[in-house]
Parts: sequence; structure tokens; C-alpha cells
Amino acid sequence: MKHNIEASLDARRTQYFQVFLMGISAFIMNTTEFVPVALLSDIAQDFSITTAETGWMLTLYAWIVAVMSLPLMLLTSRFERKSLLLGLFAVFIASHVLSVFAWSFDVLLISRVGIALSHAIFWSITAAIAIRVAPEGKKALALSVLATGTSLAMVLGVPLGRLVGQWFGWRATFGGIGMIAFVVFVLQAKLLPTLPSMFQGSFRKIPELLKNPLLVCLYLLILLVFTAHYSAYSYIEPFMRQVGSVGENSATVILLLFGVAGIAGSVIFSRWGDRFNTRIMLVSTILMLLSMLVLLYVVTSIWALSLIALLWGAALMLLIISMQAKVIMVDVNAQDMLMSMFSGIINLGIGTGALFGGYAVTHLSLSSVGYVGAAIASAALLLLLFMIKRFPELSKRLG
Repeated sequence: MKHNIEASLDARRTQYFQVFLMGISAFIMNTTEFVPVALLSDIAQDFSITTAETGWMLTLYAWIVAVMSLPLMLLTSRFERKSLLLGLFAVFIASHVLSVFAWSFDVLLISRVGIALSHAIFWSITAAIAIRVAPEGKKALALSVLATGTSLAMVLGVPLGRLVGQWFGWRATFGGIGMIAFVVFVLQAKLLPTLPSMFQGSFRKIPELLKNPLLVCLYLLILLVFTAHYSAYSYIEPFMRQVGSVGENSATVILLLFGVAGIAGSVIFSRWGDRFNTRIMLVSTILMLLSMLVLLYVVTSIWALSLIALLWGAALMLLIISMQAKVIMVDVNAQDMLMSMFSGIINLGIGTGALFGGYAVTHLSLSSVGYVGAAIASAALLLLLFMIKRFPELSKRLG
């Protein structure tokens, strides 16, 4: 009896560790997506191009993920999940090696294509993997751990990537990410169980899913939220430096606070997300809107800017997890497909937001990016209010 209890406890501890390993994997994957935001000025200077032109790194990456997430997910839908995860990390690591040695901006963009393709598959399968390896009754925790990995990419990955870039050059940042990814690759190979695909869908499943009006509205809300966020956030580093005359170290601290707030948001969700999901979505949308609206007024005060970074970071993370939790439970037999479209739409929003932000920088002014983001966030808020009124099931507990 005692032996059985100990074995059960060991198995449960192993499950928790596997969940946390997926969170670490998410940290690696999102660090490389977010870190160019903190390095735009350095990369632009190295290749003698403008920051707006360098911003195409963000747009190209995001749009590749957006376009390829669903096709790649369906192409690999029958693959055993552990082997697929290891394969995409191998491509991820090789692409970072190319980033380190990129001899032109075009070559750097090519390396980002390889990373984006691995990213597309990763976020199609990772939420379902985390839920499968999680202990019983810990689905919300598994999603929160993934979200914590995402926020740690901001709190540790982006500021550390910026510091490494300042000290050793931006190439060293990408090299460091590749090295850490290799360590994660080895841990995945040793610690994750074999996970046969549970996918039961096909392309024919897509029209069926998209006939669900709540799912369509959730996807539209996701698109608006990320377009709004990245219209402003893509250019936050040059915005702080040039508009607010914020020093290099202070800019790093602001990015750090943004990520710390993201961790706080994931903790809040893990405690109250099951019961108050819809309320969290509403409050978070309002906070994000207000944060971008006042961005220009607070950028000259490091204290006020710090407060806005905390509110904005927490709000964004709460929105990400809340919307993911709603989407993934729409059809438990098509979670890979649901998350593939979720990831694709997020990245469509990221790419579109970076493009809108770049347009604003080029044709209006760098100081206008907060207003552009706030305008799009206003549309997101109106849509969410409509959804709350139209879909009573939106407020159903996650369980």
C-alpha cells in the first residue's frame, strides 16, 4: 500500500515537471519572437537601415506563423507528438545558428523564416500536450504555466537579450537563445513521454468549427487585441528612447516590469480564471486600452511609465490566457486545430500591428503609436461587450 502511494506521488511529481518543461519550451519559443523588439535599433544600425524597415522582421515572422500554422498542423497531424516537438526544435536551433552568421538583412530574414515555421507547429500542439501531461484537475494550471513561460520571455528573455545585445552585439543574443534551446531539446528527449497523436480532424472540420459564432467572435477579438497591442509595443524601444529620452538601462527596466506584470497576470488567472474568466477579459481589455491611450503623456516620467507597463503587461497576459482557455474548450476533439488557428490569428494580429505601427512611424510620427493601438483596442472592447450580451455561455466556468 505504502509503495503504491509513493509510486503515485512520484508519477504526479513527474507530471508537474513535464508541465513545467513545456513552460520552459514556451519561454524559449517566445523569447526569440519578442526579443527583436528590444534590438530593433541595434540591428537597424548594423545593416544601415531604418527601424521601420527592421520592423519587417516582426511582420514577416508573424505572418508566416499566421499563414502556415494550420497547414503545417494538418500536415503533421498524425505524427507522434514528442518526435514532432524534437524535430521542430532541431529546425529552431539550426535557424538560430544562421541568425548568428547572417551577413545581410535578407539572410537574417531567411533565418527568421525557419524559426517562424517551427513556431507555427509548436503553438499548434503545445497547449494540448501540456493538458495531456498535467495532473488530473490541473488544466488551468497547465495553461497558466505556458502563459508564465510566455511572460518570462518578456521578463527575462527580452531584457536579458537586450543586455547581451548591448554588451556583445545582437548576434550574441540569438546565439544564446540557440544554446538554451539545445539544452531544452535534450531535456525534452529524456523526460517527455511518448504521446501518440489524438487528432481526429481534417480540413473538413474547419467549416464545422467556424459555424460556431462564439468561436468566430473569439478569433476576431484575438485579432483585434494583438493588432492593437503590437501597433504600439513593436516600437516601444525606439518610442521610449527617442520620444521620452529614456536611457538604455531605464528602457530595459521598463521591459522587465512589463514581463513581471505578465507573470502576475498568469498567477491571477491560475487562482481566479476558472470562475471569473469573462470579467477578467473585460477588465483587461479596458486596462490595455487606457494604457496605450496615455502612453505619450507618461513616457517622460519613469514612474508613471513603470505603472503603465505593469498594468499593460498584466492585462495582456490575462487576455491571452482567458481567450486561450475559452477557445481550447470549444471542441475537445479538435484542440490541435483550434490552437493552430488561435496561434495563426495571434500572429496575424502581431504582423498587422507591427505593420500599422511601422506605417504610423513612417507617415505620422513615432509618438503616435499609442493612439493607433488605442483606437484598435476600442474596437476590441466594443466587440467584447457585444459578445457578453450575445453569448450567455461565454460566462460559463471552465471547470
